[in-house]
Amino acid sequence: MHESAFWSTPVLRSVVPVVEASRHVRTDLAEVERVAGWLAYEPLGWPEAASGLDAPLDPDATTDLILLTSSLNFAFSDFATGVKFEADRAGRRWSDSDAMVACLLDAIDAGVPVLDGDWMARATVAELERVFAGNIRMPMLEERAAILNAVGPVLVDRYGGRWSTWLRSCAPAMYADGDGLLERLPAEFPRFRDVSAYHGHEVRIFKLGQLALWQLHAAHRASGDFAVADLHSMTAFADYIVPVALRLMRITEYSDALELRIGAGVEIARDSDEEVEIRAHTLYATALLTEAVNRRRPADDGVVIPRIDYRLWKTYHATTWPHHLTRTTMY
Repeated sequence: MHESAFWSTPVLRSVVPVVEASRHVRTDLAEVERVAGWLAYEPLGWPEAASGLDAPLDPDATTDLILLTSSLNFAFSDFATGVKFEADRAGRRWSDSDAMVACLLDAIDAGVPVLDGDWMARATVAELERVFAGNIRMPMLEERAAILNAVGPVLVDRYGGRWSTWLRSCAPAMYADGDGLLERLPAEFPRFRDVSAYHGHEVRIFKLGQLALWQLHAAHRASGDFAVADLHSMTAFADYIVPVALRLMRITEYSDALELRIGAGVEIARDSDEEVEIRAHTLYATALLTEAVNRRRPADDGVVIPRIDYRLWKTYHATTWPHHLTRTTMY
């Protein structure tokens, strides 16, 4: 059934047992084929810089910014009200992760050295409140400060304070006998160790680590400054939004009890069966969808899983349909 090479990767191998044992979430194989029947004929392009958020950064600074934002890319909705964090830049209002990037670009414009490991090591909650000034107080600022305070010293001690130096020290692939980007990132920076336990089984999700590598690949693809050699090994990025897209497309189904809890804004606990199943089915269903899409496209015009993920995320990331709420630093 699973003919594509990506099924042998560590992440997808780890989620299949969850899918097989799930009680709260189900993937509908017939709906996967139905959606693929029209999705396969869309352009399914690569992510481009959002108009208005373009910044004249050199390649190293672009790398530094992507890995900084990846370190902080989680929890943009207020857990009590559901209101999303928003901020203004260049005459537009930006939402969730785009708003975070807008704030960081404003800080760079103002001379705040947010890309330096030394600044990260010393960043305080009060300083982050100034940097991330928006419509609401950005959720979980204390956790964000703690992450920067942990990442910064590693960058300073080993890599001259720059993420771009770390990137050049790795093999340019996700997996490379321990020297790969997705092998070293969670090993050296535990904030990227996105792993859950499910009835004694270790489930590897690695949302932020994979997303960072995808964004780096996309940002540098045209110039050739950097590329992930084994991009076919990348999965989707199990967050809050892609599960909504899959649910609205009827590819996934939730139990009545889970549906009611999400609709009511009841928090779904990190590492609960429900949360792990939502994320596992996100990875599983997008892999199936990619496989079904590629069966319908010319052999020289196939797509990798992150391009399907991007199509779903960009369409639904501002939707008002309720997504599950989980207090976590992993997405």
